[in-house]
Amino acid sequence: MKTYRVHIEGCVQGVGFRYYTQEKALQLEIQGWVRNCSDGTVETLIYGRENQLNAMLEWLKHGPSSAKVSQIHIQPINTEQTSSGFTITG
Repeated sequence: MKTYRVHIEGCVQGVGFRYYTQEKALQLEIQGWVRNCSDGTVETLIYGRENQLNAMLEWLKHGPSSAKVSQIHIQPINTEQTSSGFTITG
């Protein structure tokens, strides 16, 4: 099991990005959270098996059709997720 913190840049707020991220994470059985940041980016923490996370990272590179992702920054985190599910915060 691995954990990544991901920042997504582009036109990603006000387009349902958090909602669709939650849907995709639940579909892939990934745990974590997603939130809007004050600088206009979206941040997510994802926890799961490598194949699940790879699928999620590929999806985050594009996001929902309403978004325009310009760049994502992926940071491995050395921790284990303690809660279950995937929530929208902030």
